[in-house]
Amino acid sequence: MSFETAQVALTIVFFLFLFLGSGMWIALSLLGVGWVGMTLFTSVPVEKSLATSIWQTNASWSLAALPLFIWMGEILFRAKLSETLFRGLTPWLGWLPGRLLHVNVVGSGFFAAVCGSSAATCATVGRMSLPELQRLGYDRTLAVGSLAGSATLGLLIPPSIIMIVYGVAADVSIVRLFLAGVFPGLMIMALFSGYIVVRALLSSEVAPDFGERLLFAEKLRRSKGLFPIMLLILGVIASIYGGVATATEAAAGGVLGALALAAWSRTLTLQMLSDSLMNATQLSCMIFLILSGAAFLTTSFAYLGIPAAVASWVGGMELHPYTLMIALCVLYVILGCFIEGISMIVLTTSVVLPLVSQAGFDLLWFGIFVIVVVEAAQITPPLGFNLFVIQGLTGHSIFRVARAALPFFFLLIAGAALITLFPQIALWLPSTMKG
Repeated sequence: MSFETAQVALTIVFFLFLFLGSGMWIALSLLGVGWVGMTLFTSVPVEKSLATSIWQTNASWSLAALPLFIWMGEILFRAKLSETLFRGLTPWLGWLPGRLLHVNVVGSGFFAAVCGSSAATCATVGRMSLPELQRLGYDRTLAVGSLAGSATLGLLIPPSIIMIVYGVAADVSIVRLFLAGVFPGLMIMALFSGYIVVRALLSSEVAPDFGERLLFAEKLRRSKGLFPIMLLILGVIASIYGGVATATEAAAGGVLGALALAAWSRTLTLQMLSDSLMNATQLSCMIFLILSGAAFLTTSFAYLGIPAAVASWVGGMELHPYTLMIALCVLYVILGCFIEGISMIVLTTSVVLPLVSQAGFDLLWFGIFVIVVVEAAQITPPLGFNLFVIQGLTGHSIFRVARAALPFFFLLIAGAALITLFPQIALWLPSTMKG
């Protein structure tokens, strides 16, 4: 990297931290940094580049799936899904060491599959599980930690909002990304439940026996509300896997299915419909604005030659591919201390993706790897987003919540390592897709 390029890069980083530190919206910070870079160091017409980059990003048909999946999650969030989850899962998990602590893991996996948002998963499952676990005398630290870790599954288990963002940024098939996230998501759920089982076997006090023994027929009766939700999840994924529907078409079908479930559960009202649509619109607009800012910043980087210079510089270091992955893992965990997941993805792809491609990694695989690492970053202080959600639910300090989440942070890092050593965990299912 030349001295001039290094000066430009440092100037860009300075302005980025200045804008973010001032409390400016992330999207506007990205736009501002791109504007400063192009104005100071290029003669390119900034206005034309701004309009072109924003249009090219937001005119993508793939992004049409994003507001639809968000709306599907908003509808199901208001259809008392959390109560159905807790009531339906409890009878089936009492036999496992750790008992109802597994509701946090399995319930988060279920909710993630219909929501796609880590924060919404954390808040919804936590409101239902934490008071009940406390009432029954379960270990408070393990209950909080398992919720913090499991809620990050909202980023990985399809349909995932951040997968759509990465797919657009990296020009990777969103359908294949969804399928690639299935087995890694199940693997991480197994790691979390395995840790809870070990803790419960080492100390019976963490998960006392609540004494309820149910016949099989009673278990089925209590779980009847879960079956329609399971059918909706399987229907969305199966339609994508079988090549029957694109991600956008599957999202539209998911919305119709969510509306039908809400009507069946008698929670569908005009007020509920209005609230879900308004919240979905607000969240979608926020994400599109961040994408627009990142697209313009990426255009600015390209004119300044920063991605090519960084790729050439790192390539000249002749790092082992695994060393590069470790360095990127550390980078994303550090970024997670200051900004949330979607912003991390859109901010770094223009610089990171050339390095990953040059090292010989599949960009589809890297999407799953980076999402798992971003999951870990969501539970790192001081700004791990899930930590704030749980702090609001429990009233604990942010560092007490972070300590409770620490074992699950290391389990997520272990999951990223397993995906790196055995990439077929992520790549096998997409390779079997029809159509």
